[in-house]
Amino acid sequence: LDVYCRTPFGKFDQSNPEIVRISKLIGRTPSALAMKLSNLAGLDKKITDSGRSGLSGASNLDREIWTEMQSDWGKLAIQSQRALEMFAAKSKGSIATSAQTDKELVENYEGRTKPVTVEQRMKQSLFRATVLSGYKSCCCMSHLAEPRLLIASHIIPWGKDKNNRLNPRNGLCMSALHDRAFDQGMITVTPDYTIKVSRRLMRQFKNGFLSEGILKLDGVKIRLPDKFLPAPEFLEWHNKHLFKDE
Repeated sequence: LDVYCRTPFGKFDQSNPEIVRISKLIGRTPSALAMKLSNLAGLDKKITDSGRSGLSGASNLDREIWTEMQSDWGKLAIQSQRALEMFAAKSKGSIATSAQTDKELVENYEGRTKPVTVEQRMKQSLFRATVLSGYKSCCCMSHLAEPRLLIASHIIPWGKDKNNRLNPRNGLCMSALHDRAFDQGMITVTPDYTIKVSRRLMRQFKNGFLSEGILKLDGVKIRLPDKFLPAPEFLEWHNKHLFKDE
């Protein structure tokens, strides 16, 4: 699941270096891991609704874990990293140990104990990787394709919805400029994936850079991701609570 989230659709190939690396860690062949990723793609509604398809061989356990992932992204981030640590340690001839169990790590989510700093980094890393991989590291508004200038932006801010702060359907891949404008309510994305620029901003500013970078985007459809389509209800929340149209 971790590899599925981090890998762009279309790169579930046995020759992909990351798939080769992970398959060695877990004692599977690259082709077996690539097939598992394609089976998971068959469970991804965004992919199947777009007319594409993965493989149809997903098991009942695949379906069960896929459903569990949708309800607890933080748990996935922690458990997947711990699993990778365990396999990496075993490959070196030892068994990984941890001062805390996965259950304890998840229960520390609220930020009360020291390990939470590490946990938050794990979770934020998976969120960013998942969002950027869905958009193939390309801003959904400007089409800027430089990962160092891209941000996995939250539609509903981190502090406003604990249950969806790590849900990639609550994310958009945007440049730092568009992320800031989105957070400040200067722009929004409607539930039908159309960019809307604040009329206040349209009236106040006419300089060339702003016109080219933001104002001309009004009414333009965003680039949609290959995986984890932004949830219309999250976009509706941003329109209602953060967007400053007047």
